[in-house]
Amino acid sequence: MAKKKAAQQIDFPFYEYLQLFLKEEKKKIYSSFTPLSRKFLAFNNPDNPTAYLRLPQFEALEMYIFLKEYCNNKYLFEIFEDWFSKKNNFENRSTTGITSAGQMTLFGASEAFNGDDIATFNEVFNQIKSFQQIYPNYIFALTMGLGKTVLMATSIFYEFLLANKYPKDEKYCHNALVFAPDKTVLQSLKEIETFDKALIIPPEYVNWLDINLKFHFLDESGDALNTIENSKYNIIISNTQKIILKKQHKAKTPSQELFSDTSTTYKAKSLNKDYEDLYGFEIDTDAELITNQRFAKLTRLKQLGIYVDEAHHVFGNALAQDFGLKKSATSLRVTINELAENLKEAGTAVVGCYNYTGTPYVGSRLLPEVVYSYGLREAINNQYLKKVDIQGFENIKDKTLAFVRLVITEFWEKYGTKRFEGMLPKLAFFGSTIDEIQSELRPAIEQVLSELNIPTSKILVNVGDTSVTSNDDIREFKLLDTPQSEKQFILLVNKGKEGWNCRSLFGVALHREPKSKVFILQATMRCLRSIDPKQQTGLVFLSDENIKILDAELQENFKMSVDDLTKSGKDKELVEVRIVPPPVKIRFKKVRKLHQLKDKTISEKVQFNFDEVDYEQYKIIGSHRSIHDMSKKISRDKDFSNFKDKREFSELTLCAEISRYLNLSPLKIKSILKDSEGRLTNYFGKNK
Repeated sequence: MAKKKAAQQIDFPFYEYLQLFLKEEKKKIYSSFTPLSRKFLAFNNPDNPTAYLRLPQFEALEMYIFLKEYCNNKYLFEIFEDWFSKKNNFENRSTTGITSAGQMTLFGASEAFNGDDIATFNEVFNQIKSFQQIYPNYIFALTMGLGKTVLMATSIFYEFLLANKYPKDEKYCHNALVFAPDKTVLQSLKEIETFDKALIIPPEYVNWLDINLKFHFLDESGDALNTIENSKYNIIISNTQKIILKKQHKAKTPSQELFSDTSTTYKAKSLNKDYEDLYGFEIDTDAELITNQRFAKLTRLKQLGIYVDEAHHVFGNALAQDFGLKKSATSLRVTINELAENLKEAGTAVVGCYNYTGTPYVGSRLLPEVVYSYGLREAINNQYLKKVDIQGFENIKDKTLAFVRLVITEFWEKYGTKRFEGMLPKLAFFGSTIDEIQSELRPAIEQVLSELNIPTSKILVNVGDTSVTSNDDIREFKLLDTPQSEKQFILLVNKGKEGWNCRSLFGVALHREPKSKVFILQATMRCLRSIDPKQQTGLVFLSDENIKILDAELQENFKMSVDDLTKSGKDKELVEVRIVPPPVKIRFKKVRKLHQLKDKTISEKVQFNFDEVDYEQYKIIGSHRSIHDMSKKISRDKDFSNFKDKREFSELTLCAEISRYLNLSPLKIKSILKDSEGRLTNYFGKNK
C-alpha cells in the first residue's frame, strides 16, 4: 500500500526530457523528417524573418511533428519506455538523471539501473500507461494568449498536406474534428476557417488547401453534419454537446418500446468490451446511449484526428478520472472512445487525440500525457502577455460605489482615451447576477462616469438576457476589439471567460465572490493578451477574499502565487527622448532696492485705555437649546469663563512675554510700561 501511495505522488515532467532530447539531437531528428515536414518547419521557424508563429507555438509544432514522424505516432508510454531504456530512436541519447521525486538531474549517475531507479521508472511508466486509450493521446499546455487556436489550425493543415503527399500512411489525419467546451470558445474557433493560411503555409501549398478544405461549423443545436461518406479534408468544428453521446436515463413506456426507433440508441462498445471475451456476446448494461446524426456521420470518415480545445474540461478533479477511467457514459472521453471503436470496425482509426489546454496541471497534479508546456510566468517574462498589476481591497464587498470610483479613476488616469493599435482600452466589470449588474453596478458606474465627465454611452452590458442585452449590444460586443468600437466599460455576467479574445482589454474588476472559484482566474487572465509592440500592463481589481481565491487557483494551475504573477515581466520602461533646443538668453535690467528699519521714537506716554476694552468677546457663554428649534434658547446665558486656564503675570514675566513677542529689549519694554498712563503705572510702581 505504501508503494502505491508513493506512485500516486510522482509528478514526472517527461515533456522536459523530450524537449531536451529534441534540442540536443535536432540535426539527427530533422534528417528523419520528410522533405515537406522540413520545409514546413523552416517556413515557420522564428529564425525566419517572415515567420508568423511565436517561439512557443513553433516549439509545440516541432514537438507535434517529432511525435508524428520521429516517434511514429506511438503511445506516450511506449515512447517513455524507449527513452528510459535508450532503445529504438533513443539510442545513444545523452545521460539525464531521474530522481525518486521525479525531478530532472542533467549530470547525475542515477541511470545505472539500480533498484531505486527501476522502481521509479516502473511507477512513472505505470502512471502514464494507466491513462492509455485505444489511440495516441497527447496534451499541449500553452497558457492563455499564446495562440492555441492558430497552433491547432497549423497542425491540421500540416496533417492534410502530408496526408495528400502520403495517402497510404496511416499516421496522418485525413479529417479533423475540433471540440470546444462551450459556445464562447466555439466562436473563437472560427479563426481556424478565417485565418490567413499564407502566414503559416508555404505559398506553393496555399491554393491546394483553399480548394480542398471543407469546413463544417456546427454552432446551432439543430445543425446537421453534411459530410460525404469516406471523403477527405473535412474540418468539423463543434462544441461537445452537439456530438456527445447522451445516456438513456428515463425508462421507456410499453408504447414507446413498441413504436420507438431503435436506431437512435447505441450500445457503448468501449464500456462493454471487457465482458465480451468472457461471455462471448455483448451484455445488456446501462451503457445504452442516445446517438445522433452528427455522431453517425463522423463514424463514416476515415483517418480522423480529434483536437480538443480547453481540454481541462475533459478532465475531472481526481486524477484517476481525468482521462475517463471512471467517467459516466455522458463524458466527452467516452464519445471519443466510441468514435475510435466504430472507426476501427470500419477498417480505419482515430489517428490521435490532441488536447490543448492552458495548464499542465489538474487539481494540483501534473497530467501524465503532457508533451509540451509553456507556463504563465514564462509568457509574461518573455513579453508574450501583458504584465499584471493586481490590487486587493479590504471591506469593499458591500461598498459598490466606492469600489467603482476607485477602479474607474485609476483606470482613466492611466489609460483614458489612449489608443493601442487604433483601439480604445477596455475595462470589464464582472457581476455575480443580472440583478447586481442592473441595480448596483450600472448605476454606480454611470454616477462615477458623470463625476469624471465621461459619456455614459461608453458602457456596454452583456448578460445573456435579451430583456437586458439587445442584438445591437451583442454586435457591439463582437466588435469590441476593433478600432470602430467606442465602448470602454463592459458589464458582464457569465460572459468573457474562456475563448473571449479581446486584446484591448486592459482591466478587470470583481469585488464579490462568484460561485465558481476558477472564474476569478479566468476573468483575471482575460486582460493579459498582448497588444502594442511595447509590453503593456493589465490592471486587476479584486476584493481581499477574491485575492485569496486567485492565489489558491494560481498555485493549483500554474504553481505560482499572486506575488509571483505581479512581479513577472520586464521592468524596463519606454522613455521618449526629445531634442532640447538651446536656451534663449534675455537681457534685463537688474533693480536693487534697499529696505531699512528705523526705531520709532516714543515722545509721549503710552495710553492703553484698558477701561474701553470689550471683555465680552473673551468670555465662554453657554445656554440650553430646544430640540425643536435650535436657534431658540430655553435658559439664561451662563458664564463658563472660569473653566479657562488662568495665568497671572509678574513684572518680570510680563516684560519677558512682550519682549519675546516684539523682539525688543526687556529693559526698554519695562521703561515704556513704567512711563505709561493707566493701571500698569500703579502696578509697576508698587512692585518697584
